[in-house]
Amino acid sequence: MTNPFSTPTSLDPEAGFTQTPSVAQAANDLRAAAGEKAREFVHTAEEKANALRDRAMESAQQFRETATERASQFKATATEKATAFKAAATDKAQHLRESATEQWQDTRVKAKELHITAEDYIRQNPTKCVLSALGAGFLIGLIVRR
Repeated sequence: MTNPFSTPTSLDPEAGFTQTPSVAQAANDLRAAAGEKAREFVHTAEEKANALRDRAMESAQQFRETATERASQFKATATEKATAFKAAATDKAQHLRESATEQWQDTRVKAKELHITAEDYIRQNPTKCVLSALGAGFLIGLIVRR
């Protein structure tokens, strides 16, 4: 029985057998096939990498556009709120100013009335007022001395 895995070194071409390729030839064929597959793999990988890069750039561009749009919306909203707060603060300040002016006028009128009333009382009761002022001065002197 002959070994089917053994390779004869030479066969007779007239007997219908062709010469078996050598190991070196088979290795060269495998290298060529592997090189072709490697080139195909590299080409496919480059295409996929380019497609991925293009998608990443599109996504980045969309992100930039979305971020710019959101920033513009935020700025517009912030401007509206700031304007509303400014208007409210201006109104409140005006209201406080008017209220303070009214109270100042009322206080001036009451102080003037009190001054007139005090002058009238002093003119009607000069002795009583002088003695009261003397007594108040004496008490303040005692308090300050202690």
